[in-house]
Amino acid sequence: MVSPTPGATQPTVGPLSQDEQTPASGLPTIAASELPRQAQRMVDLIHAGGPFRYDKDGATFGNRERLLPSRPQGYYREYTVDKPGSADRGPWRIIAGRDGDLYWTSDHYDSFQQIVEES
Repeated sequence: MVSPTPGATQPTVGPLSQDEQTPASGLPTIAASELPRQAQRMVDLIHAGGPFRYDKDGATFGNRERLLPSRPQGYYREYTVDKPGSADRGPWRIIAGRDGDLYWTSDHYDSFQQIVEES
């Protein structure tokens, strides 16, 4: 289970739709506990403010694909999640919004799921 750091901003998933499965972002969701172990650790590091392995971790994510909710430039930050067997940074990323919203992509920004953290 992913445990947030005390005082850390909790992700905002917004109100759920009538089917109780889709947040206001309109994206499918994934429970933090269902993420790969490496991604669960990265969520913990994001809450703790690091340390991060790659120089690009914490860099602005531009949302050029326009798959995430539209927000002002600089709202999103990207973080690398190590995928076993990858010789480079690989395709796994977590995107963190300034308000604490978190998104998972396992295919290098081709699709996203909003991460829902259990209480």
